[in-house]
Amino acid sequence: MLTRPQKEELVKKLSEKVKAGKVMVFSDYAGTTVGKMKELRDELRKTGSSYKISKKKLLELAFKNSGIEVDVKNMKGQIGVAIGEEDEVSAAKILAKFSKENKNFKILQGILEGKVISEKEVAALAALPSREELLAKLVGTINAPVSGFVNVLAGNLRNLVGVLKAIGDAK
Repeated sequence: MLTRPQKEELVKKLSEKVKAGKVMVFSDYAGTTVGKMKELRDELRKTGSSYKISKKKLLELAFKNSGIEVDVKNMKGQIGVAIGEEDEVSAAKILAKFSKENKNFKILQGILEGKVISEKEVAALAALPSREELLAKLVGTINAPVSGFVNVLAGNLRNLVGVLKAIGDAK
């Protein structure tokens, strides 16, 4: 059992995490093994995210202290929250993948930019490409006209070489 000062310290630390987080995803972890939860936490840690489990009342107080109104008490099951601090997509992606692999684990809802989002919106967020993928697509898009121009110039040189070879073969 935690004492009142310990609970206050826990709420304070959780409030700081929530303020620093870009996205928070609530999930019901009931029936998920400790080993699987450790794997989930390790995977989240790689992307600068974390997964916190606490009593519903303490979670609600932490979110209230952070200026976010969310009704944690009425969520069904044992509630955990993933907090993504580095980007908005990675935590949702990892939880979506984990929930597909583990039938006991359910995503309930999330918070993005201080607004509550539904389970479907969290799934849509998880379906977005990562930052690295988007940057790679941007570089490819920027590079495409240059590549096309180089191919056109190379085509003209190939045609010139072909014509000169044909003339050489004719003589």
